[in-house]
Amino acid sequence: METIQNKSNLKNPAIKRHTGLRIDMTPMVDVAMLLMTFFMLTAVFSKPQAMELILPKDKNPIPVSENKLVTLFIDHNSKIYTQNGNSSDIFHLPFEKLRNELINLKNRKPDIVALIKIDRRARYQSMVDILDELNCTEIDKFSFAPFTEKDKLKLEDIRQKRNPI
Repeated sequence: METIQNKSNLKNPAIKRHTGLRIDMTPMVDVAMLLMTFFMLTAVFSKPQAMELILPKDKNPIPVSENKLVTLFIDHNSKIYTQNGNSSDIFHLPFEKLRNELINLKNRKPDIVALIKIDRRARYQSMVDILDELNCTEIDKFSFAPFTEKDKLKLEDIRQKRNPI
């Protein structure tokens, strides 16, 4: 066995030939496959995100006092405008300030109801963001209403007043 592994040069015994080294990779592949199988079976896959909406069973409208109402308008550029109660004033509200505004309204009027009017050309993500903010601020009473031509004209007037030509 010694002679097979240690082939030395007969002329110069100090110079030795290196023998080929062979590493058996089978156990490492087995361990890698076991680890991969373990992590695949124990990993938590992302669950689809869904928002739960509970719709009323009856179709009878529920009367809401206008002083408990906040109307959120989302225009075609996905900008948010608010109107509190029966006030005729509509204000532009950046999305970053929406949560604070809703919290303040919820603190002043615990039984507040949100009315959401979204332009058909607005991004879908805008509606999801609004619903998320309502959920975070625990405003659980809200309704959707059609975004009418009258609403579009109101928002256009507000933009014209804010940015005169």
